[in-house]
Amino acid sequence: MIDPAQLANLQSASVLVVGDVMLDRYFIGDTHRISPEAPVPIVRVGSAEDRAGGAANVARNIAHLDGQAALLGLVGKDQDGQLLSQLLIKEHVESELLTLEHARTISKTRIISRHQQMIRLDMEDVFSESHARALADRFNALVASYDTVVISDYAKGSLAFVQEIIQCAKSAGKTVLVDPKSSDFSRYRGASVITPNLLEFRAAGGVDSNEDVMLASARELLRTAGIETMLLTRSEQGMSLITPTEHHHFPAQVLEVSDVTGAGDTVIATLGTLLSAGFTLHQAAWLANLAAGIVVAKLGAATVSPEELAARASQQLSSKTSGYFPTTAQSLQHIDYARAQGERIVFTNGCFDILHAGHVRYLAQARALGDRLVVGLNSDASVKRLKGDTRPVNPLEDRLEVLEALACVDWVIPFGDDDSDSDTPEQLIRTIKPDVLVKGGDYTVDTIVGAEFVQRNGGEVTVLPLLQGRSTSGIISKVRS
Repeated sequence: MIDPAQLANLQSASVLVVGDVMLDRYFIGDTHRISPEAPVPIVRVGSAEDRAGGAANVARNIAHLDGQAALLGLVGKDQDGQLLSQLLIKEHVESELLTLEHARTISKTRIISRHQQMIRLDMEDVFSESHARALADRFNALVASYDTVVISDYAKGSLAFVQEIIQCAKSAGKTVLVDPKSSDFSRYRGASVITPNLLEFRAAGGVDSNEDVMLASARELLRTAGIETMLLTRSEQGMSLITPTEHHHFPAQVLEVSDVTGAGDTVIATLGTLLSAGFTLHQAAWLANLAAGIVVAKLGAATVSPEELAARASQQLSSKTSGYFPTTAQSLQHIDYARAQGERIVFTNGCFDILHAGHVRYLAQARALGDRLVVGLNSDASVKRLKGDTRPVNPLEDRLEVLEALACVDWVIPFGDDDSDSDTPEQLIRTIKPDVLVKGGDYTVDTIVGAEFVQRNGGEVTVLPLLQGRSTSGIISKVRS
């Protein structure tokens, strides 16, 4: 059994990612007509975005789960390599990139219209053996500082000495996970876990005509390759965790797929982070399957936050609350990650002392205005100053837990502990910089705290109607009468 509250331990994870790094570039726009020059659609580009890709995407997935991530890979001495290094800083990934004089950084450019990839342009050269040698030597010097090693192989040449890397890590007592590209799994001999998809499994000689055949075939591949465990990702069929003596299947957890880009990166990143944080292999695989379901419903090489993973786990376990409560600093960091992925952030605030139907409807309407909802919650001291000595009825911890249990609420951040100057969420709004600021009741836009700041930064301010006849003060009066 998994307790989602265990996800608070993810920050103890220490993972070194080694492999083929690349820059993912996205050009996004609309298309309405076919080119007169050739039978291809014309995409009118409206926005462009650069993201860390390949092994770098694995590392950013680990960082977004609050794990301590370091990345070892090869880049060229070029603009793309510099940009990738800058992206890693923003993603809170420790960069151990080796810059090569006579090579170029691998990049993949995707043209996207109406949430669909139109074409992908790859710019790459295969790295030489001397380049791979430098990477292996650097790995030997770094591995002792990390608990877990994730090898992300995209067959770009940087892992020519992968067997040496694995043996070095195992000799140091590290758990080694491999996302394979080679059809010869013996290349990864000694690995703790290998995570092929169905195509990679079949290319390696695996047969999946039925469950029994698939299981026997997977175990034979593990035996001949000298690998302990396989987590086979099977697209719409979910995932299968296979060892010489055990077999667990996890059904797919997504109803609608938007983009499978980077899903394999999310799986191995989640698995490695959870194992490093002390989860069992079965628990880590179960949660990695949930993470895959979350990420493929997003566009592009997206990531999963601890809050999303905790909420999905609680849903699967029929739990009313995840029990996972991030710190304010963690919440702010996760909000930044969500914004970087193009998600629209909505903010509202209040005391929410006794949660009632009016609150629930209001919060659901607020969430519908964007992708993620942040609720600023007045502290006990702030509520007392605003409402009188008899309030709050429920302490901050209880109010926070009730709000966190609502599916429409992504983050709850307390404020107002210091003095009367902090009874408004002005500073919190300036820190978060929401795309949409929401208030309800008899407010007007010009009376909403933070409205001017949000509008000046290109955001929207919305006033939502409250459910008539529903108020905390009214409930309290009714109970006391």
